[in-house]
Amino acid sequence: MTKLPVLSVSDLGKSFTLHLHKGARLPVVAHVAFDVHTGECVVLGGPSGAGKSSILKMIYGNYLVNAGAIRVRHRGEEIDLATASPRQVIDVRRFTMGYVSQFLRVIPRVPAIEIVAAAAREAGTSADEARARAAMLLATLNLPERLWDLPPATFSGGEQQRVNIARGFAGHHPIMILDEPTASLDARNREAVIGLIDARKAAGTAFLGIFHDEDVRERVADRIVDVASFSAREAA
Repeated sequence: MTKLPVLSVSDLGKSFTLHLHKGARLPVVAHVAFDVHTGECVVLGGPSGAGKSSILKMIYGNYLVNAGAIRVRHRGEEIDLATASPRQVIDVRRFTMGYVSQFLRVIPRVPAIEIVAAAAREAGTSADEARARAAMLLATLNLPERLWDLPPATFSGGEQQRVNIARGFAGHHPIMILDEPTASLDARNREAVIGLIDARKAAGTAFLGIFHDEDVRERVADRIVDVASFSAREAA
């Protein structure tokens, strides 16, 4: 019996309108299609500018979709995120689809451990468990305990990214979107992230990500989707 994908992208297309250039249209990708199943990591490959981050942002709802469908299994139902209401998108983000971006964007002056614990609470974890989970993740990612009760604004780029990764992994989302999570990390902390991904995959989490670090990509990827094959710019 064939397993149904937890995330299915079909005929997806995106272009941008350049209003400062007389409404010129900049095509990015067209006819993007792939599936992601439980317990696998699908990596988007291709050269810089091919549209990899745009695809992730469409799937997470940060970019509007111009064409196609993004079907996700959410609370036992199938939802097309390309046409979903804002309320549905928020609910999917809360319970089904986690996201780790390249940069940490948070409210100033909030301690690092509270940033991570808040993400766990939003996903339905009790307050005590959320704080314990936050501590475990920060320790796993080698963030010194002396920094946990400080706001990340003064942290180094690598330290901020470790808080960002911990926040993304704080819930129990069955789908995780990763946009270059290891870009600013040293070898020790790249290993820690690979360990987190492997553990979640073993528990059934589906991953879709971009990894410019070749070693990380080769170690976590079950399949690589060549985004260059979906480029819309040559056809424009």
